[in-house]
Amino acid sequence: MAPRPPGRPREFDRDDALRQAAHLFWLHGFSGTSTRMLTAALRISSSSLYASFGTKAELFDEAVRAYALRYSAIYDRALGESTVTSVIQRLLLESVAEFTRTNEGHPGCLTNSGVMSDTSATLDVRAFVADLQRADEARLRDRLEQAALDGSLSQTVNPFDLAELIQTIWQGLSTRAELGASRDELLNVADLALQLISSVIQETVLDRPTGSSCQRAPDPRDEGSVVSRHED
Repeated sequence: MAPRPPGRPREFDRDDALRQAAHLFWLHGFSGTSTRMLTAALRISSSSLYASFGTKAELFDEAVRAYALRYSAIYDRALGESTVTSVIQRLLLESVAEFTRTNEGHPGCLTNSGVMSDTSATLDVRAFVADLQRADEARLRDRLEQAALDGSLSQTVNPFDLAELIQTIWQGLSTRAELGASRDELLNVADLALQLISSVIQETVLDRPTGSSCQRAPDPRDEGSVVSRHED
C-alpha cells in the first residue's frame, strides 16, 4: 500500500497571528509576554516567529499598528457622514463596538492602555500611535470647522471646543470599557452624550435605520444592526 501523503500544513494567517499576539500583550504587557507564550498562542516555532515578525519588539510594533489603524478607520467612515450629528454618532457608536470586542483581547483601547508604556522598547510605536491620534483629531476638528463655515454648525459652538469634547468622551468610553463597563452601558452613555451634544449644536439626533445601504451609523438596538449590543 502506498504511504499516505503528509497532511497539508496549517496555513499561516498573519492577521490572525497579530490579533493573537495583541491579545497576549494586552493581558500580560510587553515585558510579561514571553516568546514561549507567543509561539504557543500562534502555534508556530520560535524560528518561524522570528522569520515572520523579527524580534518580540517588532511583533509588538506591528500588532499595535494594526490595532491603531482599526481605530483610525472608524474616523474615516464617520467623517464621510453628511451631518455633524451623524459624524459624532457614527464615531462614538462604532468605537463602543470596537472597545467591547472582548473576544479579541482585553476590553478598551489597546493604544490607550498601560501596555503602551511598559518598556522603552515600545517607544517607536508609541510615537506612531500618538501621531495617528493627533492626525485623527485634526481631521475631526477640520470637519467641524468646515461645518461652521458652511453654516451647518451653529455659530454659538466653537468647533475646537466641540472636537475636544468628542475626544474626551471617546477617551472616557475607552477607559470605562477597560474597567469592565458592558456594551449596553457604554451605548447608553453614548446615546446620552449624543442627545446633549445635539441640543447644543441645534441638530436632531436621527434615528439609526437598519438598512445595510444606510450611510449613518446603525442603531445598536435594532435587530441585525452592524453595531450589536452583544459583546463579540
